[in-house]
Amino acid sequence: MPKNIVLTLTGRDKVGIVENVTSVIAKRDGNVESSRMARLGGEFAMLMLITLSDKEFANLDQDFQQLRGEGYQVSVLQTEDDSKKYAGWLPYEIEVTGADHEGIIHDISHHLAVQGINIENMDTSSTPAPMSGTPLFMMKGVVLVPPKLNFHAWSNALEEIGDKLNVTIKVGVVK
Repeated sequence: MPKNIVLTLTGRDKVGIVENVTSVIAKRDGNVESSRMARLGGEFAMLMLITLSDKEFANLDQDFQQLRGEGYQVSVLQTEDDSKKYAGWLPYEIEVTGADHEGIIHDISHHLAVQGINIENMDTSSTPAPMSGTPLFMMKGVVLVPPKLNFHAWSNALEEIGDKLNVTIKVGVVK
């Protein structure tokens, strides 16, 4: 029976790192089910969900010793499918835009956590405004909301947090 594995890698960015990791997975007849990869500063971060047979999983961790020797942090973690845990929860997309400053992600994630809302995925970035160069913040993500929560109550409270943070927060149905 195939195993679900979460593989993470972080370290200095270099050409060929994705090929190096995926070749290990391919040699073990594994499959990358989903992944996220990004260069952050001069570092590269990789997060993958892979499937692998029991036999091939046994020695997978050893295949990454060379990368560890080059200074990469590599983690291989067996995981279970927990999709039933959130059965009936409602997905919503959240988009945040505005002038960048400290605390935006924390204040929003704190509100979501207090409400019992799970962050399914989230991407953030900061880019200079075209004319002024002022850093502009953008966050997009998908959250899973327990069915018992009133949409208007939690989303209106989130918009109020946005007003205090001087950012625009939009909540919508996942397309």
